[in-house]
Amino acid sequence: MKYLLAALFCLVSFSPTYAQSPMRIALAGLSHGHVDWFFNRPGKSDNVLVGIYETDQALVNRYARRYNLDRKLFFSDLNTMLDQVKPEAVSAFGPISEHITVVRACAPRKIHVMVEKPLATTFADAREMQALARKHAIQVLTNFETSWYASNQHVNQLLEGGKLGELRKVLVNDGHQGPKELGVSEEFLEILTDPAKSGAGALFDFGCYGANLMTWLLKGEKPLSVTAVTHQNKPHIYKQVDDEASIILQYPKAQCIIQASWNWTFPRKDMEVYGTTGYALAVDASTVRQRLAENAPEDVVALPPRPDPYTDPFSLFASVVKGQLKLDAHDLYGLPVNVTVVEILEAAKESARLNKTVFLQ
Repeated sequence: MKYLLAALFCLVSFSPTYAQSPMRIALAGLSHGHVDWFFNRPGKSDNVLVGIYETDQALVNRYARRYNLDRKLFFSDLNTMLDQVKPEAVSAFGPISEHITVVRACAPRKIHVMVEKPLATTFADAREMQALARKHAIQVLTNFETSWYASNQHVNQLLEGGKLGELRKVLVNDGHQGPKELGVSEEFLEILTDPAKSGAGALFDFGCYGANLMTWLLKGEKPLSVTAVTHQNKPHIYKQVDDEASIILQYPKAQCIIQASWNWTFPRKDMEVYGTTGYALAVDASTVRQRLAENAPEDVVALPPRPDPYTDPFSLFASVVKGQLKLDAHDLYGLPVNVTVVEILEAAKESARLNKTVFLQ
């Protein structure tokens, strides 16, 4: 009974805060294709939109019409918006290269920031963002879809509980047929195919998932070395960036192979984790195939969705800003893991350029 009462108390104490005090949020940019999620959250009252920064008037007109937005919400200067509407938090939806600009503007104003993956296009920018967050005591989160997957959480729990033995090999497969093939907006495609704005092509766009998950599984440990191969299978479409990338991360006792591609037959985001006594394969967001002993059969585990606020990045952001949720030191969204992600990606980019292994330690 006492556990039931405690659970009920947690539910009661968690949910009303959203209704009483929604987080005042502003958006920095509209060109990133994931921004539409914010405007399609029926029944959610944990965020209230107070401003939108965007310099592209065509985008402003399109979103104002699409979502019937008040024109007073829009600003063409980031600093002016921040000073006038005074948000508690900003979610960045522009080029990855502009994340550093958003954090530089928000941090001294004590405004929390959430960016789309990856955190930055360069390790130098990632370290500066971390320094600014520490100096001004703000949260800087990175939104990864795979952070919401119940399957990945289940696999991590098996590993932490010793059910898989000692970690030896991880394979992470992420990507789709290609952004142009999927029909992303012109603005988003322009970001993804400009190495200055996105860092690279598939290498950064989908290589970041594997680097994020592996760093999380190993509680922040960095690889000894990074080896990467990139290629343009479709140079007629992707003239400036790679559309195919494979990355090998070598650790003292484990290896991670990341397959990031804009050439998959279908979209995929899956992970295979092999230990000394068992394995677990996160097939999709809610399905795990696992075998926990050599003489045991393989089981298929169907998992329920994670509870609120983990199914919605903006709900999670609000819960962190409001102090309802404290992130673990090596959380998938957190700065320590994601600064290392950018370090890995930069090393992978250099490895592919030089055609040799890059050593981090």
